Amino acid sequence: MMFRNDPVWVLVGEDGRMVLDRDGRAEMKYRESDSKSYRPGPANLSPAPEGAANGNGGDKPLRSEATAPSRRTRRPAPARIADDTAADADGGALAAAGPPIMVWTDGACSGNPGPMGIGVVVIEGTWREEVGEYLGVGTNNIAELVAIERGLEVAAPRLAAGSRRVRVHSDSSYAIGLLDKGWKAKANQELVARIRKALAAFPAPVTFVKVAGHAGVPENERCDQLARRAVEQRR
Repeated sequence: MMFRNDPVWVLVGEDGRMVLDRDGRAEMKYRESDSKSYRPGPANLSPAPEGAANGNGGDKPLRSEATAPSRRTRRPAPARIADDTAADADGGALAAAGPPIMVWTDGACSGNPGPMGIGVVVIEGTWREEVGEYLGVGTNNIAELVAIERGLEVAAPRLAAGSRRVRVHSDSSYAIGLLDKGWKAKANQELVARIRKALAAFPAPVTFVKVAGHAGVPENERCDQLARRAVEQRR
């Protein structure tokens, strides 16, 4: 796996999936022999390119689980989909993937706490889906998180296995910090854990992009309109 352009080792289970702690974060080391480990969010990890498999930039083969000291061994987690490429069923040559599915999200709250609404726009080529939904009474932070969760739910059916990526745009530093930067959740812990779990199991890589709110970004402005309309109409 890669972390900020560096090859790393990640703890995986027998099924090849990353092992996450109760906060939804992975265990990572820069070298398998390191005594110190780190806890990045899964969204911060990406598949390692060829030649970085041993976690230190070399090309030595990984040791097999038969020679590992335990059934859980730190090795690069197998990539479902590379950032711009997709592995075939046999793990052979990589084929070019299509452009990412673009997800735009925003949350609105009339008062904080108060009536909440979300706006979501999902775009894939010429296909577009918009969601405006009233959530009930809560906080703006809850609305921002649920908007991202709903955006992923809308995007998921559009994924062709092994051929797509998803890019989530949000103006919420809070939501991106929790879901992409490994911030610890002091509030809304169940909601955050639920979304982190969904991200870990998501069938394609998800990247987050912080956008400026109320700055004339067309799709961000549209999400804001959808969220506010949902609050006004309570639907």
